[in-house]
Amino acid sequence: STAACISFMLEGCELKKVRSNSRMYSRFFILDADMRSVRWEPSKKDSEKAKIEIKSVKEVRVGKKTPVLRSNGLSDQFPDECAFSIIYGDNYESLDLVASSADVVSAWVMGLRYLVSYGKHTPEAPGTGHPSLRTSWISSVFDLADLEKSGRIPVSRAVQLIKALNPGMKTSTIELKFKELQKASERPGTEVACDLFVEAYCELCTRPEIFFLLVQFSSNKEYLGLKDLLMFLEVEQGMEGVTEEKCLEIVGKYEPSKEGREKGYLAIDGFTRYLLSADCSIFDPQHRKVCQDMAQPLSHYYISSAHSACLLEDNFWGRSDISGYISALGLGCRSIELVLWDGPEGEPVVYTSPSAASWVPFRAVVGLIDQHAFTASAYPLILCLVVRCSAAQQRLAAQCLRKTLGEKLYLEPPNPTASYLPSPEQLKGRILIKGKKLPPGCEDSEGEVSDEEEGWELARRLGQEDREAPEGGGPRRVRLSRELSELVSLCQAVPFQDFESSRRGQRYWEICSFSEVEAGRFANECPAELVSYNKRFLSRVYPSPMRIDASNMNPQDFWKCGCQMVAMNYQTPGLMMDLNAGWFRQNGACGYVLRPAIMREEVSYFSANAKDSLPGVPAQLLHLKVISGQNLPKPKGSGAKGEVVEPYVCAEIHGIPADCAEHRTKTALQSGDNPVFDESLEFQINLPELAVLRFVVLDDDYIGDEFIAQYTIPFECLQPGYRHVPLQSLAGEPLPHATLFVHVAITDRRGGGKGHRRGLSGRRGRRVREYTSTKATGIKAIDEVFRAATQPLREATDLRENVQNALVSFKELCGLTPAANMKQCILTVATWLLHSDSAPSVTLNLAEQYPPMEAQGPIPDLLRKVLTAYETMIQTSRTLIESADVVYSKLIQAQQAGMDFHKELHRIEAKEGLRGRKLQKALESFAWNITVLKGQADLLKHAKAEALDNLWQIHNAGQSCGIGRNGSASPEPSRLRVPLDPIPE
Repeated sequence: STAACISFMLEGCELKKVRSNSRMYSRFFILDADMRSVRWEPSKKDSEKAKIEIKSVKEVRVGKKTPVLRSNGLSDQFPDECAFSIIYGDNYESLDLVASSADVVSAWVMGLRYLVSYGKHTPEAPGTGHPSLRTSWISSVFDLADLEKSGRIPVSRAVQLIKALNPGMKTSTIELKFKELQKASERPGTEVACDLFVEAYCELCTRPEIFFLLVQFSSNKEYLGLKDLLMFLEVEQGMEGVTEEKCLEIVGKYEPSKEGREKGYLAIDGFTRYLLSADCSIFDPQHRKVCQDMAQPLSHYYISSAHSACLLEDNFWGRSDISGYISALGLGCRSIELVLWDGPEGEPVVYTSPSAASWVPFRAVVGLIDQHAFTASAYPLILCLVVRCSAAQQRLAAQCLRKTLGEKLYLEPPNPTASYLPSPEQLKGRILIKGKKLPPGCEDSEGEVSDEEEGWELARRLGQEDREAPEGGGPRRVRLSRELSELVSLCQAVPFQDFESSRRGQRYWEICSFSEVEAGRFANECPAELVSYNKRFLSRVYPSPMRIDASNMNPQDFWKCGCQMVAMNYQTPGLMMDLNAGWFRQNGACGYVLRPAIMREEVSYFSANAKDSLPGVPAQLLHLKVISGQNLPKPKGSGAKGEVVEPYVCAEIHGIPADCAEHRTKTALQSGDNPVFDESLEFQINLPELAVLRFVVLDDDYIGDEFIAQYTIPFECLQPGYRHVPLQSLAGEPLPHATLFVHVAITDRRGGGKGHRRGLSGRRGRRVREYTSTKATGIKAIDEVFRAATQPLREATDLRENVQNALVSFKELCGLTPAANMKQCILTVATWLLHSDSAPSVTLNLAEQYPPMEAQGPIPDLLRKVLTAYETMIQTSRTLIESADVVYSKLIQAQQAGMDFHKELHRIEAKEGLRGRKLQKALESFAWNITVLKGQADLLKHAKAEALDNLWQIHNAGQSCGIGRNGSASPEPSRLRVPLDPIPE
């Protein structure tokens, strides 16, 4: 509570005082008994000067948010969460301090912020006067439970009551707290009075980190009013279009006290409930339903695919069980493998390997698929048939498929005039059969086809090697019945020869399967060719037969090359399955995820193994603060350690090689079930559309760290602000009430708000500005076209980076991080001005489109610097907004002129005599240039939109905080926030 923080400050403690020369001195800091000033000793100044009056404090900043604390000499000596600064006096001086721990910082900051506000709001000292909203509510809960109206209730009932109000808390923890309080108040016994119940509830159910947050945003430090809540949702959570009505709705839903609901107050318990609710989830609710364009060709999507779906254990000792199919389809799987073998009763059966202890009749599997195919997703299901049975049993299988699936089977022949597969939208509710087809000239009822499919290696290992293996090697031949062949339409399985043969002769409805080893070789040796191949054709990657334990390959290794169907062993939990399950959640869990544009466009440069940022895709910075954990379970089988869990959190980024990274927090020692980590981690993401964030909680043990919980989420689904992460078990099942409390900020997006996928990065520009340039193709006419774009490319970079650098400088002077939004900056400046009796007069002239910040009379040095930085930011934004369209059209003209050469490219190359490596280099350079021009044009367009959005935020904040004048001319948000047309692919 704030009372506890103020008690701590009245006792005093040692803090390190940082001077402007970067030297640190230990001093004892204490709050005066009258709570009007903070003093420190020893000091060379006399005691009246070695103090700061509370009424002169303008702001209290947490972290390294002043020039002194950010200076190079200090930045590595202490963590961000151990620093804080007090901005005070008419000259906005800063007292920069470093504490021994984040808890000490929290106590001082919470106490100071309370006193600064309390001086303005409440005449009484904290903790006196009428009972608080919270106390009244907890007392009313006690009264309801006091059935006998004796003023006391049994301890067992009190324990159950607190457990009901705080699900997840252990009974033993609550019982222990009552024993402690009874002993301290010398009131032992089997019953508790109301005051003791209130005290126990407050001590057990108040999360300091959430109370600290409430104090930060509350205007009276007891609860959030509607305006406070609106400010929190807009500024910190990045929600757009929030109204007071919406805030009232939240209060009505989560505030437990009747008085709070009636008056529109959200106190600590309601605020905690709200932050823990689904309404405040880390997973963006937009992605809970299908939110991507589903009208692209099938080859432009990743498709959730299962290998050995019916096996519940490993490949050798597993038993075929029909529930595996139901489970996979229920998780949104859209591609299932069926291996058909001759059954003992004249009908085909499905094994995943011949050693399986039992078999499943093919008829039963098809019936099950018919029943469950579209329960989790309406989009097409692909059945991958691997035929190991006789022609006679194949006919029965074909009849069974036709009869059972009926209209759902897609049997229309491919359109020979089309170039790409139909879209998932066009194929909704249809089942496609992937398999071999008889050659066009074959008139017989059955014929021979080549077979390189998976499965034979396993058969050989188990002593069931095919008797028809050809002598002297070569492709294996199998008999195929016409009935089964006729069921294959858009997914005809063909053997892969090489990329050049595919480019020249493969038809869009033909699909190749690659073993994990073969696909891995291509991904390492010729990633660009594999990406290019996957733009038109579907490819399926299946696990190596050496994985006899049914372990999984890393799907990211193949997704980064555009492989659509990476077949996973759904029955095997672990990291790889977490990545797969997390990845396919992002589009309403429908089993289809649209691939990044850079991997779909006909002409684009993308190297899957890039070790740096990509042309036209800005790197984004993920700032992740892991604050605390709640109700963490004990690791399985950790009985030897007793009740003690010493957890730490590992945050992992999985994506292209340039993005793969891992950071961990320190271990929370002897922390019980609710550890506090309070640690900041940072990641650079070069291709956000392919990145996945995974949280893993581990128990730090000298024998070997044990798994506690995990959660995996695509980067694009992260919501900014304060969020709870719903932890899951190793098998991906939710762990009741187990969460991590984190803060997420992404510098590319509005300080929260769901910003553009591409736009302004929050990093400082490098000293030497790097310009993206085009590359020579060696063909004169083409190079001249691209050379004309050199100047517009430089101009586009200058326009963006000038605004970016001005923004970062302005935010830093306001004491904010690069992840903050413009509204936060204006509100911060307004807070300084409103906290001072002799406030200098600074106003925003909202009558102008680019509102100037004007000062009347003399102003302190820090404020002058802020005004100068604001002016620079406004001027660079104005230049960007007014020049962007002209530069944009020059870039698009150059890109379109380049694309005019595309259809003629091979003819021009032949004419110029380019072959081999030179030809490859020319094609790569051409694709690079097109990608750079489109990417830079895209970035400029989004940068203009963000600059307009910043102006809108300035008008909005200026009006709401009282420093704006002539506000009627506020630009219409609808005019500024026009939806951006995507640049055509």
